[in-house]
Amino acid sequence: MSWKDLVSQLVDKEILKTPDIIRAFNKIDRANFMTENTKKLAASDVAFPIGFGQTISQPATVAFMLEKLQPRAGNKILDIGFGSGWTSALLAELVGKTGEIYSVEIIKKIYETGKENVKKQNYKNVHFFLGSGSQGLPKFAPYDRILVSAAANELPLDLKKQLNSGGKLIIPIGGITQALILVERKNKNQFSEVHYPGFMFVRLKN
Repeated sequence: MSWKDLVSQLVDKEILKTPDIIRAFNKIDRANFMTENTKKLAASDVAFPIGFGQTISQPATVAFMLEKLQPRAGNKILDIGFGSGWTSALLAELVGKTGEIYSVEIIKKIYETGKENVKKQNYKNVHFFLGSGSQGLPKFAPYDRILVSAAANELPLDLKKQLNSGGKLIIPIGGITQALILVERKNKNQFSEVHYPGFMFVRLKN
C-alpha cells in the first residue's frame, strides 16, 4: 500500500475531513521522517520507534489531532515534542508562508535528526528549539495553536496561558493510556475542554 492509499483510507473513515489537512497529508509522505529500516512501512497506520524510546506517531492519531486543532493559514503554532519533524512539516504546510511554527524537542539527537528532516522539505517558517516543552515557549507567546505529542500527568497551566484568545491546545493527559484534551481559550479567563479517551503517547519530559 502506498502513502496516498493510506491517506485515502483515513478520508474514507472520516478521520481526515478538512480539505487543507488532506492536501497536507498527501503532500508530506511520512517515509521522509522515518528511520531507514522503517521507511518501507510508512503507509502502515501504526507508530514506529525513532530511537531513544521515542516514536513517530500513528497517522490516524496525527490526523485526529490536526482535525481537532484546525490550523489555519497565518497561524503561529507551538509544536512540542516534534520528534521526527513530521508534525512540524505538516503544520508548516498548513500555516503557509504567512504562518510560523515554533518546534521544541528535548532529546538532542532526535532534535538534530528532526530538524534536518524538516529542512529537507524546504520549509523556511519553522524555528527549532532544544529543550523541554513542558513550560511551553513563553518568549514567543501567545500562540494560535499548540500541539503536544507527549503525555503529561495533568494539563500544564503554562501552556494554557500561552494561548491566544480563540486559540486551541491539544495534549494527551494521563498515565499508561491517556485522553487527548482539546482546550480552547474563549477569552482572558475562560477556557473550554473536551476529552477524547483511548490514546497512548510517550511521556512529556521536563
